[in-house]
Amino acid sequence: MSNILAKYNIPVPRYTSYPPANYFSETFTAADYEKALTASNHNKPSHISFYIHIPFCRHLCNYCGCNSFAMTGKEKIKQYLNAVNNEISYVTSFLDPERKITQIHYGGGTPTIIPAQELAKINSRLLSSFQQIEKPEIAIECHPAYLSISDWRELLNAGFNRFSIGVQDFNEKVLKAVNRRPPNMPLQTILSLLKKQNAGVNLDLLYGLPLQTVNSFAQTVRQAADLNPDRIVTFSYAHVPWINNRQLMLEKIGLPAEKDKTDMYRITGEILSAAGYKPVGLDHFVKTTDELYQALKNKQLHRNFQGYCTRRTTGQVYAFGVSAISQLSCAYAQNSKDINQYILKTNTGAATVKGYSLSKEEQVTRTVIETLMCNLCIDFDELSNATGLPAETIKTTVNFNTERFAEFANDEIITLTENSIEITPKGRLFVRNVAATFDKLQTTTNRKFSKPV
Repeated sequence: MSNILAKYNIPVPRYTSYPPANYFSETFTAADYEKALTASNHNKPSHISFYIHIPFCRHLCNYCGCNSFAMTGKEKIKQYLNAVNNEISYVTSFLDPERKITQIHYGGGTPTIIPAQELAKINSRLLSSFQQIEKPEIAIECHPAYLSISDWRELLNAGFNRFSIGVQDFNEKVLKAVNRRPPNMPLQTILSLLKKQNAGVNLDLLYGLPLQTVNSFAQTVRQAADLNPDRIVTFSYAHVPWINNRQLMLEKIGLPAEKDKTDMYRITGEILSAAGYKPVGLDHFVKTTDELYQALKNKQLHRNFQGYCTRRTTGQVYAFGVSAISQLSCAYAQNSKDINQYILKTNTGAATVKGYSLSKEEQVTRTVIETLMCNLCIDFDELSNATGLPAETIKTTVNFNTERFAEFANDEIITLTENSIEITPKGRLFVRNVAATFDKLQTTTNRKFSKPV
């Protein structure tokens, strides 16, 4: 495995989008976004997914690569929420009200820094403006250090039915090293409350942090499994100090060796498999009754910037808030990363500062890469049936031929036929490398990316 690790642990895109966000350009304007919004009413998927970015945090964790800001005064937060509501008015004016909401997702930052009553107002506004599928997913990312039992109850009353709880690690020495506060109450108490209300719960863990060892992270994984959440998500820490220079502090403490990080990945799978969880995609583990697992079995798994979802809950993503990225069928649009500029722009229209319009060829490439990243396999005949394009056209678009993928097959990363690719258990860690082979942009890129491990 060490030879394979040395060979394939090279910087490649994460492919939460195609093209990746560092290809977005300022030549994409607010006018382009308006055209894409109008066009989205006639594109697939027809359903709507809303994302709301809350950037504020009481403390900034040194590992985080998200667009977040230290907690500010009440007046600035009020201005920010007004701006979000202005943006909602602007964007939804372009959308067909007969379309159905499948998801509302809050990320950050720390979304739960906002009073639940304010979040409830946004939820109510969106849900009253459009129809919904049966049981739409209303999700929020939560920092368990700052929420009381009454806070959790208020979030339930605000309509949230899925909670992503950012544990990261149960070892308090690790948390202290990365400036992360531990939960302020037993997680079992929180999970019991949420489960009684039939809410979905996933615990988010992060491996590759300073002071983590293979054994210490294995203990964290066991503790997470003992809590019996619906899903356990094990993200690989992405060291990108050119995006977040606070990560340089972690270098001073010392990051785990690549081999140790690989062993953390391996032992996580072993522990969670023994606990009855099934791997989904690159970093999710779920119960067999979870709809994500059923979607994987049926090769119907999908992913956006917010994580994995099923075809039932898939929608084009309309994003609100500073730095938020809308993911439409024909384009991406990203808002300003500066709070003051974001607030100012929403007074008169779009907060868009850059984006990307996808060509027809790039839309096909996105489908191929997304299918591989989600379902860990590609059958070109099945893709042909799904897209209505001839299989040979799809192959030509992504430069597929068995010779280009033979080395992956020889290294037992994939199994390969003239018409299909399947990632092996050994190759799961390197699915990004395989996906990059379909990506024509990678042949001439000078963009920076993180390593798989």
